[in-house]
Amino acid sequence: MFKLIPALLAAALATSLSPSAHADDAGRDSGRVKNVVLVHGAFADGSGWRPVYDDLTARGYRVSIVQNPLTSLADDVNATKRVLDRQDGPAILVGHSWGGTVITEAGVHDKVAGLVYVSALAPDAGETTAQQYTGFAPTPEFVIETSADGFGFISPAKFKAGFAHDTTDADAAFLRDSQVPINMSAFGTTLTHAAWRSKPSWAVIATEDKAFDQAMLIHMAERIEARITKVSASHAVFMTQPKVVADTIDRAAKEAGQPAR
Repeated sequence: MFKLIPALLAAALATSLSPSAHADDAGRDSGRVKNVVLVHGAFADGSGWRPVYDDLTARGYRVSIVQNPLTSLADDVNATKRVLDRQDGPAILVGHSWGGTVITEAGVHDKVAGLVYVSALAPDAGETTAQQYTGFAPTPEFVIETSADGFGFISPAKFKAGFAHDTTDADAAFLRDSQVPINMSAFGTTLTHAAWRSKPSWAVIATEDKAFDQAMLIHMAERIEARITKVSASHAVFMTQPKVVADTIDRAAKEAGQPAR
């Protein structure tokens, strides 16, 4: 009989401890932001987010993808706000490349709990996107060709080298041939808001990005006081390193949802 006592005590302790352990897990999860809004950059559309979308939805997130018209900063911001309006609670707003400018302006929306910049631009209010390049090294492999009506495409001959050198030839060809041109005048539009001044920020920096000088990416991320994650990837980091991007968004969702200390 005495031999049964340790086993009974262990069972009783397990029973008494399990609910609190589960409660701790539930408490941590209850603070997580459940909605994610993904904003693509120039020369692409929202379909490139598919690997990140699949990862995040498997983790239980409700993910929405903005389709930017790329016709002006105002049009892209309005497209993003329409999606934010449809969220059923706080959201993490994520931008890639030019999408960083868009989330900087749109991120003051009251549904936005935090911002994630994925190899993205991060201007301040009163600045233009074009100003962010001043003083940094040129990017000779990222060549933009501007049409007569002012819209820009990446040079087909340079596309893989400049945008997606770590993808397969087939994937790079599809991205090249499905480009969405951007109205180049958008880069000269002055921002009215800088959401990163009032919202917590995270950044993923692709260390093999040929669209931006590395020093420029680091400068922007450090200026906004983002929590920085670096990963070896091209400008198409959202496709080639989706787990790293999703992990950063997951971290943002958990940390942004915690009460201020």
